[in-house]
Amino acid sequence: MQLPAPIAALTRHLEAMTLLGIVVVAGAIWSFVALAAEMIEGDLHAFDEAVLLALRSPGDLANPIGGPQLEVAMRDLTALGGVTILTLMTGAVLVYLILRGARASALFVLCAVLGGQLLSHFAKFAFSRPRPDLVPHGVDVATASFPSGHSMMAAVTYLTLAVMLARTETQHRIRVFLIVLAALLAVLVGTSRVYLGVHWPSDVLAGWCLGAAWAFGVALLAHWLARRGRIEPEVGPDGEVPPR
Repeated sequence: MQLPAPIAALTRHLEAMTLLGIVVVAGAIWSFVALAAEMIEGDLHAFDEAVLLALRSPGDLANPIGGPQLEVAMRDLTALGGVTILTLMTGAVLVYLILRGARASALFVLCAVLGGQLLSHFAKFAFSRPRPDLVPHGVDVATASFPSGHSMMAAVTYLTLAVMLARTETQHRIRVFLIVLAALLAVLVGTSRVYLGVHWPSDVLAGWCLGAAWAFGVALLAHWLARRGRIEPEVGPDGEVPPR
């Protein structure tokens, strides 16, 4: 089966990584929409309850499994998705990019992270899902539940910072390490939210999906802007800046 001529011409001019990025963004958006639809219809309720209850001691819903030490660790991990830590991490990367002379990239990162934060607030307002009341909360919360803001902003911030830092690195293994580390941090933050009982598991899944879609969309936009000279180009494997 042959592709239509316009699509075939487009794919020939797109790099493999760009195509992969488009697929990832589209898949993440589709997953978020599917989760939102299932949540609205109430089809995720049994799954959400089963996971939350599995993380609590039988007969004592106020006591998470794993003991006090694990609960303290989870509170520490959940702080990695809070406004204070994310602001500090973003500020550190902005300073690093500015010191490298990448002022346009620094401004782009700032706009990307702030844009992700606005999207998170809008999504919470649009869905207005109540917080779980099945188990006691391990930390104080005040906003709506869907999608998880900590999970989404951890994905948005850490993945965006990792992508932009990777553009300044010459070694492929360091680039991979940055992306993997960012994804791991987002996973840990989201897991801690469910463990502490402040989010339904589907809230966290939706936050990861929407956050990943935003971050990889930012990566595609950064590549497009760099090709047009709007931000600093990516450093090549030999340390040279590739021609535009």
